[in-house]
Amino acid sequence: MLFSSLWKSRYKTHFGAADCWWRPGLVVLLCWSCVTQLTCGNGTFEESKHIVIQRDGEFDMTYNDTVTSENQTIYAFNHTVSRNKTEGVRVSVDVLSQNLKSPILFVVRQKQAVLSFQVPLILRGLYQRKYPYNHLGRTLCQPPTKAASETQYFFVDVSTLSSQGTNYQLRVSRVESFTLQTDKTFSFTASPSQPQYFKYVFPEGVDTVIVKVSSDMNFPCSVMSIQDIQCPVYDLDNNVAFIGMYQTMTKKGAITVQRKDFPSNSFYVVVVVKTEDEACGGPLRFYPLRPDELIDAGNRSKILDVVVSPAIESEVYVMGMLFCLGIFLSFYLLTLLVACLQNKRAKRRALFHNIADTSPAETGKTPASPNEYGSLADSTVSSEAVTESAPSIDSATSADNYGYMERSLENVGRSRQESLSSIEEDDYDTLDDINSDKNIVRTKKYLCVSDLSRKDKRVLSKKYQIYFWNIATIAVFYALPVIQLVITYQTVVNVTGNQDICYYNFMCAHPLGALSAFNNILSNLGYVMLGLLFLLIVLKRDIVHNRALSCNDVNALECGIPKHFGLFYAMGTALMMEGLLSACYHVCPNYTNFQFDTSFMYMIAGLCMLKLYQKRHPDINASAYTAYACLAGVIFFSVLGVVFGRGNTVFWIVFSVIHILATLLLSTQLYYMGRWRLDSGILRRMVYIVYTDSIRQCSGPMYIDRMVLLVMGNIVNWSLAAYGLIERPNDFASYLLAIAICNLLLYFAFYIIMKLRSGERIRCLALVCILFTAVVWGFALYFFFQGLSTWQKTPAESREHNRDCILLSFFDDHDIWHFLSSIAMFGSFLVLLTMDDDLDAVQRDKIYVF
Repeated sequence: MLFSSLWKSRYKTHFGAADCWWRPGLVVLLCWSCVTQLTCGNGTFEESKHIVIQRDGEFDMTYNDTVTSENQTIYAFNHTVSRNKTEGVRVSVDVLSQNLKSPILFVVRQKQAVLSFQVPLILRGLYQRKYPYNHLGRTLCQPPTKAASETQYFFVDVSTLSSQGTNYQLRVSRVESFTLQTDKTFSFTASPSQPQYFKYVFPEGVDTVIVKVSSDMNFPCSVMSIQDIQCPVYDLDNNVAFIGMYQTMTKKGAITVQRKDFPSNSFYVVVVVKTEDEACGGPLRFYPLRPDELIDAGNRSKILDVVVSPAIESEVYVMGMLFCLGIFLSFYLLTLLVACLQNKRAKRRALFHNIADTSPAETGKTPASPNEYGSLADSTVSSEAVTESAPSIDSATSADNYGYMERSLENVGRSRQESLSSIEEDDYDTLDDINSDKNIVRTKKYLCVSDLSRKDKRVLSKKYQIYFWNIATIAVFYALPVIQLVITYQTVVNVTGNQDICYYNFMCAHPLGALSAFNNILSNLGYVMLGLLFLLIVLKRDIVHNRALSCNDVNALECGIPKHFGLFYAMGTALMMEGLLSACYHVCPNYTNFQFDTSFMYMIAGLCMLKLYQKRHPDINASAYTAYACLAGVIFFSVLGVVFGRGNTVFWIVFSVIHILATLLLSTQLYYMGRWRLDSGILRRMVYIVYTDSIRQCSGPMYIDRMVLLVMGNIVNWSLAAYGLIERPNDFASYLLAIAICNLLLYFAFYIIMKLRSGERIRCLALVCILFTAVVWGFALYFFFQGLSTWQKTPAESREHNRDCILLSFFDDHDIWHFLSSIAMFGSFLVLLTMDDDLDAVQRDKIYVF
C-alpha cells in the first residue's frame, strides 16, 4: 500500500512493450527515493510527500506544466534511428514564472548520453557578469547505431527544489535538415541559450571540405566549431572550446576540414552565440554595481547561413607548385638568354677592335672606314680613345689645386697576390697630412668620383665584403629560432584547435601536412629563387671584373663607377632571407611574429640606400658594423612599436623626436661629407655659420644639389613624423617600413634626375629594368592593399576581409603580392646593378658626385 499511495498519476499511461523493461527499474528507483526521504523522529518514521508523474511524450507537442519540490515529471519519448540516416532531436524549454528563487532542472537521459541543464540558464561573461536566459533550446546528441534500424528511447526529467509552483513549457521536435548537404546553403537562427549544430558526412571521393558560416549581422559575436561525432556535444559559450577546432566570427567564418582527422568520416558543425561581443571587437557592457546582480542580455539572436563545399583536389596543388616554379625558372632562362646575347655582342666588339688595331702593313688590307661598322663603332668607346683624350682645363686645374696626382697603371695595378690582411683602412686615415687632404678634397664645391675613390681597391673590397658575411651570420642566428618558434605556433594550433591564434585568409587556406595555409608559404618561393639568381648575376660580374683587373684593363682600373660587389651580395642574401622569414611568418601570421616578415625588408631598404650612396662615395660610405647597428635600432623600435605603440601617446612623442633628430644628424653628415664633429662646440659652430652665411653675407648654400635633396628629405620625414604623432597608426611596423621606402624612393629619384642632369645617359637594359620594375611595383601594391586579413583587429573582425582564391583556385591576392613584389625587388636590384653601365668607359675625374 505504501507504493500504491506514492504512485499518484494524474494520467492513464499505456507504454505497451516498453513496460517489460522500464517498470521494474522505475519501481526500484521509487523504493530508494522513499527510503531516503523518510525522516526519523522520536522512534517513528514520517512519510515524505513526493509525487513522480510519468507521461508518454509526443514529438511536436507543447506541454504546459507546473513543477514544485513535491512533484517530479518524467516524459518518455521514442524514435527510430537508422544507420544510413541521422535524425536530429531538439528539446525546447521556456519558463513562464518570473523571479525564481530556485531553477528548474531538466535531465535528458539517452541510451549512451545524459544531457542536463537548468532554467533559467546562467551564463557568465567577463569579470563574472551573469546573464540569465529563460528560453532554452538544445539539440540531443545522436550516438551512431550498428543496426540497420533501431528504436531508441529517451526520457526528460523535470524537477526543482522550489516550494512554489513554477510554470514551464516543454516541446520536443525533430530537426529538419540535420544532415548538411554538399554545396547547399542552410539558414538557421542561434542565440546563447539556443545553440545549433548539424552533421556532415564526407561524400565518396572527397577528402577535404571547407565549412563556411556567414551572416549579415556583425553582432552578436558567435563561435563556429568543428567536433567529432561523439557525446556530449559542447555547444555552450563556456565549453565550446573544450574540443575540436573553433574560431570566433562576426560576418564570416571558414574552417578547412580533412577526412583524415575524423575516423567516422563525419563531423558536427556547431554554432554558438557568445554572451558578450568583446571577443569580436564589440563594446563591453557596464560593470554591475553588485557582484551577484543579473544582467539582462537582451535579444542576442543571430541569423546565419552554413554551406559545406569540397576543397581543391591534389591536382590543383601540383598545378600551383608547377606554376610557381615555372614563373621564376623563366627568369633564369631569360637571364641566360640575355647573357648569351651580351656575350655574342662582346665577341663582335672584340673582333671589331682587333681589326681596327691591326695595321694595313701587317694584314695587307686597306683599313676599314668608319662607315663600314655603322652604329656599333659609334656606341663603343675604345680604351685607346679614353686614354688618349686630354683632360679638360677645369679638371687639370682642379687636380693641381687639390693635390690630386694621376696614378700610373703600374702603381694602381699592384700584384693581386699581396696579402689583404696586411692592408687596413686605418693605414690611410691616421696621418695628419692625409686627414688634412680629406678636409680639402671632400669640401670642394664640385666633386668627382676620383676624389672619393682614393683608397686602395683591395681595402674597400675587403670592407664591403663584410656586409655579406655579417648579414649571412645575422641570417643564421635570426632564422633558426624563428623556424623553431613558428613550428611551435603551428603545433599549438593543431593541438588546441584554436583558429584565432593565426590570422589566415580562411577562405583560401589550403593545408598540406601540418601546415594550415601552404599556398601562402609556397608563394614566397620567388624571393628565394630570384635572390639566388641575383647572386649568380653579381658573381658573374665580379668574376669578369676581377679578370679585367688581373689583366690591368684600363677601363676596370680608372674608368666608371668603382666596382664593389659586397653590398650586392648582401642584398641578394637579404632577398633570400626575406622569402624564408616571410614563409615562416605565414605559417601562423599574427602580431607577435610580424617582425619576422618585416625585419629583412628594413635590411633591404637600408642596403639599397647604402648602395646608391656608395656608387659615388665609395671612400666615405658607412661600414658594415655601423650600418647593421643602425638597422638593429630600427628593428628594436619596430618591436617596441608593435608591443607598446598602440594608442600610447608617450611612445609616439619619443619616437617622433628621435626620428626628427636622426633626420637632422643624417642630413648634416651627408651635406658635409662626414667632415664635421658632434661635440660640445657644435651649437656654437651652427650659430656662427648661420650668422656669417645667412645674415652677414646672405649667401646661398655651397652645395645646392645636396641641399635640395636634404630639404626634400627633411620635409618628407617631418611630415611622416607628424602623421605618426597625430594619427598613431596601429600597424607600427608597416608605418616604419613606409618611412624607409619613402626615403629610398626619394633618394633614387634624386639620383636618376641628377644623373640625367649631369649629361649621363641610361642604357637600354637599365631603362627596360626601370620601366618593368615600376609597372610591376604598381600591380604589386594594388594586391598588397587588398587587405585579406589584419592582426590590428580581432580575429573575428579580420575574417571579415577574407576572400576566395583568385588564381588557379589556389592563390589569393596576398600570394599574388608575393609573386609580384619578389619580381619587383629583383628588378630593383637589377636597376641598381646596371644603371651606371654607361660610365664604364668614362674616366672617374669626369664623373660627378651628387
